[in-house]
Amino acid sequence: MGPMGMVRTLPKQLGWLLARSVKTNPIRVSEMKIVITDGYTLNPGDNPWDEIAELGDVVVYERSEPGQVIDRAKGARIMVVNKTLIPAETLVALPELKFIAVSATGFDCVDVQVAGEQGIPVSNVPVYGTDSVAQHVIALLLEMCNQAATHDKAVKSGEWAAAPDWSFWKTPLIELRGKTMGIVGFGRIGRRVGELSHALGMSVLAHDSAEAEEPGYQPFAWAGLEKLFRTADVITLHTPLTADLVGFVNADLLRQMRPSAFLINAARGGLINDEDLARALNEGRLAGAALDVVSIEPIRQDNPLLTAKNILITPHIAWATREARKRLMNTVGKLGNG
Repeated sequence: MGPMGMVRTLPKQLGWLLARSVKTNPIRVSEMKIVITDGYTLNPGDNPWDEIAELGDVVVYERSEPGQVIDRAKGARIMVVNKTLIPAETLVALPELKFIAVSATGFDCVDVQVAGEQGIPVSNVPVYGTDSVAQHVIALLLEMCNQAATHDKAVKSGEWAAAPDWSFWKTPLIELRGKTMGIVGFGRIGRRVGELSHALGMSVLAHDSAEAEEPGYQPFAWAGLEKLFRTADVITLHTPLTADLVGFVNADLLRQMRPSAFLINAARGGLINDEDLARALNEGRLAGAALDVVSIEPIRQDNPLLTAKNILITPHIAWATREARKRLMNTVGKLGNG
């Protein structure tokens, strides 16, 4: 993969950012090297780098292995990363680095403590994917309730044409009106999922470490974590992956769920203990699960969730609509604005 670079006039907001974060004169455009370490997911060919290329000399790598990052980022003043790990040793080895932009909602891929000690600001983009992720959550939920793909396959394989009746169904069909959506993490995405759930006629329970303003719809209530897991018909996770939340959805918490309940995770895979969830599904202790994320990505072939019963798994695509990726590209291109 060769470099892609363009030299343009340095936007005032980026010059201001660098002047603020570096106690030297703002960097001249000709010296501005920007390295994008894993650009493929953000731009697989339909989302040009033009807005970022205007900021300086941009080098785009579609993918970077851990051992390649330091060499590729040498001389860079700015790094744009998505899932590339930037540990302490990488930060220490890049003395010219002055800013890291994480083109994602979270920034757990960067050792932010060491970055702070090195005087390197780290930014994320928290808003770009709210609607797309919430939409994907509802898509997963509707698929579990209606099994549209299963019935489409049955029709195309000839089962309907051979059926003695004008209508048949292979799985239970579930109406959501009157059921309860339990949302763990009631930030931007959690609130949007709540609005969509309300529109489907569901009651909403929410659990969050900071119980902020309640939404304008009813029925809505705050709930403790165990109560939410005991009473909700659908539970969806929208909380960051912090050290105290790694694997918090474990065997003990899963035992609280109703056998008819669904679990959805489009946040971070590490929130769930994969083995415990697979066991709960195989033992019929919940009706189903739908995941857009798993603990290690890409998923490993030995992950027990791949062979668990009643599970849908998508390859971390909730964020990836073209509209969301365009918003993300636009925001990254406005580094330091405000």
